Order: sequence, then structure tokens, then C-alpha cells
Amino acid sequence: MQIIEVTGFGVRSAVITMRRGDTPLRFVLFPMLHVASPAFYAQVRTRLEGCDVIVAEGIRGDSRQVGALTLAYRFAPRRRRNGLVEQKNAIVLPAAVPLLNPDVTAAQATADLKTLPRWTYALLLVAAPVFGLVFTVRGPRAFLDTDLEVDDLPKTSRAEALADGPVIEALTARRDRLLLDALGEIHAERSGEPITVGVVYGAGHIPAVAAGLRDRYGYRPREAEWLTVFSQM
Repeated sequence: MQIIEVTGFGVRSAVITMRRGDTPLRFVLFPMLHVASPAFYAQVRTRLEGCDVIVAEGIRGDSRQVGALTLAYRFAPRRRRNGLVEQKNAIVLPAAVPLLNPDVTAAQATADLKTLPRWTYALLLVAAPVFGLVFTVRGPRAFLDTDLEVDDLPKTSRAEALADGPVIEALTARRDRLLLDALGEIHAERSGEPITVGVVYGAGHIPAVAAGLRDRYGYRPREAEWLTVFSQM
């Protein structure tokens, strides 16, 4: 199942609807990139307005380590000619739809990062803002380089290219478990209702979420809609 498509023309994200044959509830997965065009976030928001519940990521609280990683995303929109903005709840999530946030705290995220070998931990914290600066200067072209292969796990910045093995485990494993547990509770309590649950998480989380919904609860992809994250400039 392809989630992010990168071509010479730009980047697209697949909005995936998952259903079971015997229950009316459906989950709609929105693979997010933390830096994108305003039009992409506007399209996501429009579709979320039709949902009955939104389950969204968002680390609660602050820490120096988490702040260092997110510098990569905060740098890019500062160069206006890139035409990109940072993902913010205010521009993506409609206030009228009930919101659940089963994500980790900053302290938990930091604790998970500290399980990495020291050199990996240090490199990750140093590399993220450096790659953010590269993205700021080069804009969307940084996504479209031939040496950047994107399959089911996209790299929102090249800092995430470090996310192999223990790194991806530290960055996502606990968060994926919490998310799947929350979706499981919705399934257990509301599977008999004809409601739509929008799942708004970084694209790197979506493969695990889709697999968990399939293997644990029997939901399978039934529809997909491509949204343009940004086009080549």
C-alpha cells in the first residue's frame, strides 16, 4: 500500500478509508507531512469537517530534545518563496469536531530517545536542524532529489533518513501503540455506529496503524484519494 508518492512533479499523500464488511464504522487515515503547501492543509481540513471524531497526534508538553528535532520543520516555512507552511492544529483541525489526542508526553518521547546509543542520539539531535536549514534554502527540491527514495515511510526531512532500526523504534513505537489502543477503544465502543473517524498522524506512523487496524480488528483499505502536498517549483 503506497502512502506517499514522490515524482519529479511533486509530492502526494494518499487519504485511505478503512472499513469492515460487517460494521458501519470507518477509519479515514490522513498521512501528514509537517511542512506542506497551505492548499494541502486546507484540503485535509475540508475532509475532516465531515468526520464525527478526529484522532490526532501531538506530543504534549515541551522538552529541549523534542524541540531540537522539530527545528527541521520550523525552519522551512521561514523562506516565503518556498510556498510552504508548518502544520498547525489551528489550520488543520476543525474546532467543531470532537478531538482525541492519545500521543505521548514530551518526557516520554525524551525517555524513548535516550534509549538510543549515545552517538546516534547526539547525531539525531544535531542533524535535524541542519537538514531543516537545507530544506529552508532548497525548498521542495530537497524532497525531489534522486537519492531520496520514498516508499511507505516518507522522510519529511533528511533527519528522518536516520530513522532505521532502533531510531524508528524510539521515535514511533510507543506512539503507534497508544494510537492503536485508542482506535481499538473506538472500535469496541462504537463499531455499530455509522460514524467516520479521521486519523491525522505523520505519514511515518500510517503503515503501522493500517496494519494494526487490519490485523487486530479486521479493517481493510477500501478507498484512497490522492492529495497534493506540494508541487515542484
